[in-house]
Amino acid sequence: MGFNPFSFGAVLGRYRAHAFMILVQVGYTLLYFITEASFNHGMNPHVYVTYRHIVSSIVMLPFAYFLERKIRPKLTFALFMELFVLSLLGVSLTLNMYFASLRYTSPTFLSSMVNTIASLTFIIAVALRLESLNAKSPKGMAKIFGTLISLAGVMTMTLYKGPVVKKLWGAPIHIPGNSVIHEQWLKGSILSVASCITWSIWYIMQAMTLKRYPAQLSLTTWMSFLGAAQSAVFTAFLEHKPSAWAVALNVDLWSVLYGGVVVSGLIIFIQLWCTEKKGPVFVTMFNPVSTVLVAFLAYFVFGERLFTGSIIGSVVVIIGLYLVLWGKEENQKDQKTNQGEGKEDSQEKNIDLGEKGDVP
Repeated sequence: MGFNPFSFGAVLGRYRAHAFMILVQVGYTLLYFITEASFNHGMNPHVYVTYRHIVSSIVMLPFAYFLERKIRPKLTFALFMELFVLSLLGVSLTLNMYFASLRYTSPTFLSSMVNTIASLTFIIAVALRLESLNAKSPKGMAKIFGTLISLAGVMTMTLYKGPVVKKLWGAPIHIPGNSVIHEQWLKGSILSVASCITWSIWYIMQAMTLKRYPAQLSLTTWMSFLGAAQSAVFTAFLEHKPSAWAVALNVDLWSVLYGGVVVSGLIIFIQLWCTEKKGPVFVTMFNPVSTVLVAFLAYFVFGERLFTGSIIGSVVVIIGLYLVLWGKEENQKDQKTNQGEGKEDSQEKNIDLGEKGDVP
């Protein structure tokens, strides 16, 4: 049987959003390590959020201006306020709470908590009727059980450590740790849960805003610009030392550039595209992939300890992820089939009416 390029192209087209979201999680995984190194070096997390989105808005502005001149909707006051709230939820409020909670808990706890965003987004989407759910159908049961299984895997990785996996070789890269550790789990947990809730609302609001403002590059630029301004005001109240705003040619600068260009620019644009094509729940269901990548990269590259609980939890998370994605794929197939049947019925009715002389 010969190679069929059309079939291969169809497969690429069908799973393009899946491949993009895997790349997004790889980008987030690298962000975790470079920001960890920067914060351990002494950079203020709130200053980092501000600078990162200043860089993003500068980089994305020319692309948004020239490439979307014809499709960019007129910016009304109501739409501007919507973008302001979207930036508050997705940039300044969420990320500042997220990085503040990192001070009081641990990276493992926080990376596990982020995976609850998928479940929270799914619940909110169902409540707002943005996501279809038939609990009696196999597709609906797959979504429900997939979400629960994914959460169970996250909880396993968080609560169960198990024996340490024996190291096979020395770490090729070493990230200097912070010798001072402040653990205030109650305060950190509240901040992390609050950031996950606002993050979930942000994903839902993205899908709604894209219908009124279908210019993804421009939307990414506006969120970065407004988010940077909001974060700068917030940071000014918390940080009064001018030295905290200084960034030298070291890991602090590279973390800002990577976070601004790759994460707040390219990755957010890809997420907006995937949200428009597949919906917010599809996008958030890939968050566990980053947790798995962090665990294995930390072990093989950075020499951190890996526990058997992390391996077991990772496998469980992936099983839950595939269940939810299967349910969504089957739903989309049914919707396309129903739309096709509806068009055929409409054409048949038009033909019948035409034969009776009712349609010229």
